[in-house]
Order: sequence, then structure tokens, then C-alpha cells
Amino acid sequence: MTAVGGAIRARWGRTGRTARWTAAGSAVALAAGAAVWGVGADGPPRVRTVDQRVQVVDGPHDDQRVTLDTTFYKPVGHGKAPAILLGHGFGGDKYDVAGEARSLARDGYAVLTWTARGFGASTGQIALDSPDYEVKDARQLIDWLAKRPEVRLDGPGDPRVGMTGESYGGAIALMTAAYDRRVDAIAPEITWNSLPDVLFPNAAGAGPEKGVFKKLWAGVFFNSGSRGAGCGRFLPSLCAMYQKVAEQGGPTADAIATLRRSSPASVADRITVPTLLVQGQSDSLFPLDQADANARAIARNGAPVSVVWYQGGHDGGDPETGRVRGLVRDFFDARLRHGEVRGTRFTVTRAGGLDSSTQQVVVQEAKARTYPGLSGDPQHLPLDGVEQTIHNPAGGTPAAVSALPGLGALGSLGSLGAAGGGLPADMPGQTATFDTRPLDHSLRITGAATVRLKAAKDTTTKDPAENDPSGAPPAESAPSGEPSAESAPSGQEPAEGGPLFAKLYDVSPDGSAAPARRIAAPFRVTGGEVTVTLPAMDYRFDRGHRLRLVIATTDMGFATPPQPAAYQVRAVSGLTVPTDASLLTTPTPIPAWVWILPLAGLAIAASLLLGVRRSRSRERDADVPLEITGLTKAYKNGHLAVADLSFRVEKGQVLGLLGPNGAGKTTTLRMLMGLIRPDAGEIRIFGHRVTPGAPVLARLGSFVEGPGFLPHLSGRDNLDLYWRATGRPAADAHMDEALAIAGLGTALDRAVRTYSQGMRQRLAIAQAMLGLPDLLVLDEPTNGLDPPQIREMREVLVRYAAAGRTVIVSSHLLAEVEQTCTHAVVMAGGRRVAAGPVADIVGSGRRLEDAFLEIIGETP
Repeated sequence: MTAVGGAIRARWGRTGRTARWTAAGSAVALAAGAAVWGVGADGPPRVRTVDQRVQVVDGPHDDQRVTLDTTFYKPVGHGKAPAILLGHGFGGDKYDVAGEARSLARDGYAVLTWTARGFGASTGQIALDSPDYEVKDARQLIDWLAKRPEVRLDGPGDPRVGMTGESYGGAIALMTAAYDRRVDAIAPEITWNSLPDVLFPNAAGAGPEKGVFKKLWAGVFFNSGSRGAGCGRFLPSLCAMYQKVAEQGGPTADAIATLRRSSPASVADRITVPTLLVQGQSDSLFPLDQADANARAIARNGAPVSVVWYQGGHDGGDPETGRVRGLVRDFFDARLRHGEVRGTRFTVTRAGGLDSSTQQVVVQEAKARTYPGLSGDPQHLPLDGVEQTIHNPAGGTPAAVSALPGLGALGSLGSLGAAGGGLPADMPGQTATFDTRPLDHSLRITGAATVRLKAAKDTTTKDPAENDPSGAPPAESAPSGEPSAESAPSGQEPAEGGPLFAKLYDVSPDGSAAPARRIAAPFRVTGGEVTVTLPAMDYRFDRGHRLRLVIATTDMGFATPPQPAAYQVRAVSGLTVPTDASLLTTPTPIPAWVWILPLAGLAIAASLLLGVRRSRSRERDADVPLEITGLTKAYKNGHLAVADLSFRVEKGQVLGLLGPNGAGKTTTLRMLMGLIRPDAGEIRIFGHRVTPGAPVLARLGSFVEGPGFLPHLSGRDNLDLYWRATGRPAADAHMDEALAIAGLGTALDRAVRTYSQGMRQRLAIAQAMLGLPDLLVLDEPTNGLDPPQIREMREVLVRYAAAGRTVIVSSHLLAEVEQTCTHAVVMAGGRRVAAGPVADIVGSGRRLEDAFLEIIGETP
């Protein structure tokens, strides 16, 4: 649940500056209050920081003053150092990048972080990395760096400076480099090239004017900057632009023009500095084609450009934080310290198999000396399938699900979905499918496949209203004062011109299908032939598998017309798929056990005999809801969070997991949910070992680390969307029971952003109980609840376990645990210090609180 909320806090990028720069704009003043110096608490080598407010001048006429909240990280070491401007993501602030800033400072860089205008403690209004606003802000921060005695200068007022940041912070790096020649190198991450093409994509190349509105991402973006109050801290003009687009479901000329001004695409001919572009493969907001467009444009200027595709992105996936930070640091070392000028490089990270010694997925790097773009070395694959008729349902629902804000972060959904292998979940009657023949050799696509299609309105299918015995007028004769289908605004067009969505699946020999990437390519019906470019990817199709092209009429992430319609779709050509044979994968070391295998033959034979006994034991364990054995987890800073933890939970129990702050409770629950891997030991749920994405996790319902919902949707819609994403039948959700548990009444139909903490808490617990899972895990479930609600929750949990299910509750309310739980496990310092029935732990004549304090050694 927190994965959804965490992913929605998008990581947009930085700001830029305008060509109308004047002498007045160069004035930088400290806001009231002296700078405060501090010492980093991360241990040696220490980093000294200064927090201060910097006043800048911006606006189209340099007539506005904005105060930016900044932190300067002094470089570790002696002498003058290159500087780095480090931006944060959209909706965030300077504290989001503090860890990366400290790391760069320890490596000897002078680092300046700032909270962008309109966010956090900075004043001003959000202008979307506009040249007239955020770019001017960033330019004046470079002025500030030029005056620091720690910063190396290339000339008077010209610091040696690089810029980096994710998403919103990545875009400001690109924009500032276009407007300020003092920027020496940039490393933008998961960011955009063209905002109009991002929010109104058209995979047939017709441009954003005929694009399909990416409504959910746009809604999350504008609402996350609004603070729940209309358009909040956006410029009024941007607020009006979004509201107009959202109302009509499509672009306006003004919106496209405004968004273009905040797009690197509009100023790419000015970016002439060495560039490292890092883009995520799990990203439906800013797909790989955005980095490709930036790379091609900057390379045309003669600047060296390197491109990295990694596993993560705005939709989740493996963030590869250490790897990405290492690549960025190495890039800046080469450019800012040593002045190296290399040619282009291309790096792709790929998930390999399991490391048998650690049971972790091995991530490998594939590298090439040149970046091939998205077309690569093309291969042509014929497609089977005749012309097919597909339907857009009335109201556009139910809609297919491909990628939604935050949904991609729920990795456990990967094995679910109506398509037989996870999202996208396509609806019957709404999709056309075209398959290749089984591959006679493995094939890795690196780039964007294309296909030529013919899609037209099906004129043989009548509008149901024409045969409506009620006498209601057909769609062609809408009542006066209401728009007819022919005159409907963009996003509510007549059937001719309506959107379709192309996706690529991997079909295994047993017929099961899984999406190659959870991203749809939207295009519009023209009545003629169009060449559609599918989402870019790096994906391997194994020998014997087929590639399946799916064309759908709906997608929940996009605006689709409410009028029912039918389309005829035909694949005119086969698939053209790009490959890149020059990519060489870094070899993975062979595990040591391979070399000793010949010496272990007798031991293996013995283990096979023992396996018979173990399999019988596992059959008995299949009735045990949870068994934890020798669980250990240490973090990179050396902190031992969980140490040799073991306990067992039986059916019908309500177990309380107790311990002071830092005892290791939340880390244990995160390992239990498959979110992080233990260093040692194992967790088994109903006899099956827990690993990330393990199928047995479908029997677990959980609520850990606070609720996270799509704030613009109602409570009911959030529950419905969550359940639909699992791909399980609606009847299995037991939605009525969950709604009764929530007890929200009419508030269920209000937007979640209007909920109190207690209301969100109750909705979160109801979501965890969807499907009535056999094992329910709740972290502090009574937070935000008043006493009557707490009593009601207690009764719900007791009844839930009495039906033969199992509940685990982590809580600091010991009196509540004593009344609710049948058993308890007490942790301290990451270890189990007591376990058993609550009555046995408490003993005679004592309260659980007294026993707890005595056990953990904190009695008076």
C-alpha cells in the first residue's frame, strides 16, 4: 500500500533560465537571517552544511522576488572543488536529495541543493521549469556558487559546475544548460524531452495536437502540486490550462504552446555540454523515447552524450540507487575533475537469473560504445490474424489497465492479471490480437518496435440507441444545447478519430501471456493505414515463445470517449523489431559451488534421500500460516535490524508483535511481505518460502507503514482499482464485507484527499482485508482511530481470526494488544526476547505493560 503512495510522489526534475536575462536578474541577496553551519551526522568523513534563504529575481520582466530554501554542502578535503547543483523531484524539497548531496560532498564536490519555487519553504508559484521562472532561479544559484571560496572557477563569475537530479530536477538541468553557458556537464535522470508529447502522446507520429490525454498522470501531477486546494501554488495561468484540458479531455493550442516552453525539445539546439541521460525502463510517465529524443538532439550539436537504461522509473521497478549514483559520480569525475571528452556510450541494465547463494536476482550491465537510438538493427516478424472488430463500451468502462501512477511499484502484481501474466489487464471484446510464429531462436528487442495497421470505424455495427424501444433519440440527434457526437470536444470525439492502445505481450509455449512492458502506445483511428511505434524496451523473448500485438479500445490511464463505438483493426505488416548486437553483457562470476560440485556427489545423493522426508514435512507445514526461522537483516550502515529471529503462528491466532522503537518490527514485516530480502534465515507462509513476488503472497493481506491511495479517487474507487489490478474475479473481493469494515458511510464516494487520518486508516485496513486473505498483517492499525472505532476494530480482528484465519498486529498500544491478541512475540534490539500466549507472558495479577517493560529491561 505504501508503494502506491510512495511512487505517486513523483521524481520530477530541475529548472532553467530565459534569454531575456538582464543585469537586474543577477542580483542575489540573502534573505533575513544568518546562515547556520552544522556538522553532518553520517560519520567520518564529516560534511559541513549551511542552510540559508537565497532571494532571486524572476518573472518575464524580472519584476518578481522569490526566496529559495537552500543547503550548501562543503566539499571534504582541501582546495577549491567543482560544484554540483542537485535538484529534487516534483512535489518534494531539498531534503529528498540530502543523502546524495552528502555522498557527493564526501567525494570532494561542493554541492548546492534547493527547494524549487512553490514547494516546501520556498516562496513563489510553480511554473513547470519555465525559462521565465525556475530557469532564472537556477541561473542565480550559479551566481551564488561563483562567490563561494570553496568552488573552483573557470573564469570570473564562472564556476566549474555540473547539474543533476531526477524527473523535475532532471528537466531543470537540461533547461539551465540551454540558457547558461557556465554549466559544464549535466546528468538528468528519468525526465522529459517534450511535455506536450508526454501528456498527449500519439504513437502514430501525428503529434500532440492529435494525441490522447494521459489523464491520470496529469491529474496526479497537478493535484500533488495543489496541496488539495484547487491549483494551490501553481501559476494561475497553468491552473486554468490544466482545468480546461481536464474538462474537455484533450489538448488546447494554448496548453501545447505553454508546455513546449518548459520542454528541452524547444531549446535542445542550445545544449552543447557533455551529457549523461539516465532513463527508467519501468516508466509510463517519461518513457525511454524521451531520453532518446534528448540524446539525438544534443548529439546533433556535437556534444558527447551517453545513455543509460536502468530497471526502475516512476512506476517502480529496481531503483538501482547505488549503481545509478556511481555512474553519475563517475561521469562528473571525468568531466568536471579531469576534463575528459569521450564519445557516446550506451548502457542497459538487465535482470538475470537468481543467484543461488543469495537467492537474489542478478542485475547485469550490457554496454556498447555507441548509442543506436530506438530503431537499432531491425528484424521483421510476420503476424498472423485476420481483421478483427473491437468495441469501445459506453462510458469507456470497464477500461483496460496497463500502467497507472504508482501501480507499477506493486511488484507482487507481476504474476497476476487477466492476460495470464500480469498487467495490462485487457477486457473481453475490447482487444484485437495478432501473433508471430514461435521463435526458432531467442530474440532480444532493444528499442521500439513498429507495425503498420489499418483501423477504421465499423459501419456495420449499429448504435444500440437506434433500436432502443424507449424512443430515446439516437446519438446523431442529441438534444439542443448538448454537443452531438460530431461536435464533441477532444477526448469525446465521434468514433472516427477515437483512441486505440497498442501493447506487446510475451506468449510462452503453454499459452500464458505476460506484458513485455506495462506501457501502452496510444494512437487515433484515421480510417486508413498508420505506422504505430510501440513503447521502447529492452526485453528478451525466449526460443519457442511468440510475440503478441494487442490493440485495445480503452486504457484506464487515458481519456477515452464515452460514446459506444466499434472498430475494425487489421495488421497490414508484420512487426519490425530493433536489436543491438553490439551490446555486450558483463559476465556474471560463476558461483563457487560449481567448482566443488564433482566432490559433492555423495552429499547430493544423501540430500535427495532426505528430500523425501522434508517433502512430507512440508506437506504438514502447508497448514501453518507463518513460520520464521533464523531471520537476520543488517543494513549497509552496519545496523543489525533483525538477528536470528524465529517464531511460528498457527491458524486462528491473533499475534501481537511488540517491541520498543528500533526493535526490528517493521523490518520483520517488510521481509514477511517480500519487500526486502533477509541476509539469513527464511520465512514460510503455508509451507512456501517467501521471496519478492512469490505466488503465496496472494494469500496475505497487509497494511504496513501508513496508507497510500490515489488522492483524486474516491475511497470506493480506490478499493475497486486495487482489486481489479490483482486480476482476480470481482466476486472474490468480498467488497461488501470490506466496506462494512471501513464504516465510512457516504464518505466512501468522496475523494480520499478529503479524508481524515482515521478515515484513511480504516479504508487501508478494509483494503488489506479485500479477498479475505488467510493471513492478515497490520502495522499500528488503530492509529488515528477514536476509542469507539478502536473497540470496533478489536472486535473485527477477533472475529476474523475466529473464522480460521490468522492475524498479526504490530502495535504500541499494549492495553489494546492485551484485549485483542491471543499470542505475542516481544522483540528488543532485533531479537526475540519473549514469545507465547499473552496470558503466559503477563502472568498472574499483572498488566501486559508491566510485563513488557520488565522483559525489555526498562522497569523503574
